[in-house]
Amino acid sequence: MTLDTSLFLNRELSWLAFDERVLEEAADASNPLLERVKFAAIVGSNLDEFFMVRVAAVMRAVEEEDAATDPAGLTPPEELSAIRHRSHRLVASLYEIVNDELMPALRAAGIRVLPMAELDDARRASLGKFFRDAVLPVLTPLAIDVSRPFPRLSSMTLNLALLLDGAGSDPERRLAIVQVPSMLTRLVEVAGGDLLPQAHSAKGDGLPAVAPSAKGVRTFVLLEDVIRAHLGLLFPGQTILGSTVMRLARDAELELDDEGGRTHLEVVEREVRRRRLSDVVRLEVEASASEDLLALLREQLDVTEEEVYTIPGLLDLRVLLPLTDLPGFDELRDPPLQPASVLAADEQRDLFEVLDERDVLLHHPYDSYDPVIALIVRAADDPDVLAIKQTLYRTSVGSPIIAALQRAAEGNKQVTVLVELTARFDEERNIQWARALEQAGAHVIYGVRRYKTHAKICLVVRRTPQGLRRYVHLGTGNYNERTARVYTDFALMTSSLPMAEDATAFFSALTGYSDAPRFKKLVMAPTQLRPRFLKLIERERRRAEAGQPAEIVAKMNSLVDEDIVEALYKASQAGVEIRLNVRGICTLRPGVPDVSETIEVVSIVDRFLEHSRVYYFRNGGDEQIYLASADWMSRNLDKRVELMFPVENPAHKATVLYALRAMFRDNVRARLLHADGTYERKPRAADEQPFRVQHHLQEEARRRSTLARERAGVTFTPEQAE
Repeated sequence: MTLDTSLFLNRELSWLAFDERVLEEAADASNPLLERVKFAAIVGSNLDEFFMVRVAAVMRAVEEEDAATDPAGLTPPEELSAIRHRSHRLVASLYEIVNDELMPALRAAGIRVLPMAELDDARRASLGKFFRDAVLPVLTPLAIDVSRPFPRLSSMTLNLALLLDGAGSDPERRLAIVQVPSMLTRLVEVAGGDLLPQAHSAKGDGLPAVAPSAKGVRTFVLLEDVIRAHLGLLFPGQTILGSTVMRLARDAELELDDEGGRTHLEVVEREVRRRRLSDVVRLEVEASASEDLLALLREQLDVTEEEVYTIPGLLDLRVLLPLTDLPGFDELRDPPLQPASVLAADEQRDLFEVLDERDVLLHHPYDSYDPVIALIVRAADDPDVLAIKQTLYRTSVGSPIIAALQRAAEGNKQVTVLVELTARFDEERNIQWARALEQAGAHVIYGVRRYKTHAKICLVVRRTPQGLRRYVHLGTGNYNERTARVYTDFALMTSSLPMAEDATAFFSALTGYSDAPRFKKLVMAPTQLRPRFLKLIERERRRAEAGQPAEIVAKMNSLVDEDIVEALYKASQAGVEIRLNVRGICTLRPGVPDVSETIEVVSIVDRFLEHSRVYYFRNGGDEQIYLASADWMSRNLDKRVELMFPVENPAHKATVLYALRAMFRDNVRARLLHADGTYERKPRAADEQPFRVQHHLQEEARRRSTLARERAGVTFTPEQAE
């Protein structure tokens, strides 16, 4: 079959369609208020990444006069035009919801972000003292003229741009810049007539846990508004004609050219520094900015009118995220998740002893992440453990896993950690804790040249009376206990000899000079994963052509790879029933007559970020289920080190398959993708009961945990059962 461009959806527009689905959750009044605020902030954060990564790539293609079309048939100029039109529309919708619904609702609920003009004299006086004592010494006003060129403002930082009247013999209006300090909390809390103690945060993402003011009301002003109210102290004797808050987004691509003898670590550090000052791809300014001020900014930054986004409200909606964690407003949030304990019946037993007997399957966040942390902590402290080998892509601040690995290295265990330095926007953090691990004595490998290591695997080697035994953890998500509470992921803990041998071969291949290993169970990208997927899809197609029932059910974050899409189309034409749960980008068009009539694509946007990758193939009744770190994207299959592993235990297969099929029963948060690229809420019949898959799986996890305790005769309290 020869594919034409009409059979593909544009990747970038599909990304924006995902953000539109997230925005629907912010607009949905059935969601608790602070959850709606969180969804709105996520849309803003997603757009930041979209511009710095995807829009920047398209702009580079336009500048280089690249004439190649994307799979959907768009040239780079056509693609950029479509992106800008859709993006401007999305931003307008986002701020309509934030300004007209969310901010008034927050105020009514007692969480107020006020302009300075609404504060009483006592509060303004208190803020004036705060400005002079804690803010003014940090600020550096920057005048722009012939001798002082426009400063190289870092990407994603907030700045105040000022228009100053001409002075003396110079009639020209002048421009000035004041950077809003990122090391100070952007939300400044006031109560009564006094300024409450302020938390400091390198990213402005923390709030002090202080008692609320009268009647439970919490009142905040923005740091940039405090600065703007006192600009006269920064420019004494100057006439300020206008000001605006502004923010730049710059190209975030890292050009990892290792010429010159630099180490990979040095190259990444250099490129992270360079990225802060790369080409501008978007300029955000307040909608109230004057035409004169905006014209000066556009001239200085060399941006087009299409690259300017005038914002009718708060720039950088991530500022709202700390509000979602304020104590005392529980009724405005989803009920707290109480993860179930998979090891409920084995709480008094040694974890290694449990894994000697059986495999453990985990489904986060419904199942607790504690066993994963316990495995690494136990390995670090056990004198019989000789070695720990692990990949790390993203992890949390203050990670207990990093602390355990450091402790293990300091205890003279052989600790090998493959750190992916180029995990986008986590590069600096990864560099810091990688160096800390090195200082502790760990052997740190800074990625694999030309490939990003995205696999999630940990191997523990332990001495037992029967000889050395190896324990393996494999997962679809990162080693991050914080995101494990809000991302859905599967993981397998095992001491299976074939898995252990494969894990050993995997690390040997990455750390040594060995060729790509031949695995018994694991499948690795970039050498084996693409052909395996294509073979599995082709096998279902042949079974359908032979008149046998054939079925593919898969769950992933994104579906973009052209070869995979083509294989799915061929399988559909042969009659294979295909159901795909694709959270984000999907370039496949389902339901096209004679091409994809048997393909259904569903996206679920709900409280937890759907992150697990699950692949099911009916295989004539001998069902095969795989879990993987990889999506069906070219970058995962060809440019990353990824791992896929089978689920073979019958009970575990049943658990995974039940969760996978349940995704297609959701009629509350599921959206169906149509052939034209639009999404709509999955319709529900009048007599059909609502089914919300994330709620259902949470209940199922608790039920399994309770049953396991009862069968083992373990006593527990009602609080534990909850």
